[in-house]
Amino acid sequence: MKERILELLTEALPAVDFEADFLFGELDSLGIVTIFVVLAKEYNVSFDALDATPKNFRSLDSIVKMVEQKRANA
Repeated sequence: MKERILELLTEALPAVDFEADFLFGELDSLGIVTIFVVLAKEYNVSFDALDATPKNFRSLDSIVKMVEQKRANA
């Protein structure tokens, strides 16, 4: 799943370094919304404003964990 998410997000946001130590610092609000839209479509999950936290966007691994949790709770 991690590789697929990286592929999807790199296509959607090519200027973002998804290998950054603190990914949240690389993103603006439009970037976060783009990530939510891409992942919601791919994994049939929904996100809300409360999901847009530095913890959930700390790294690619934390994004993967967020998606896994959303899928488990769906």
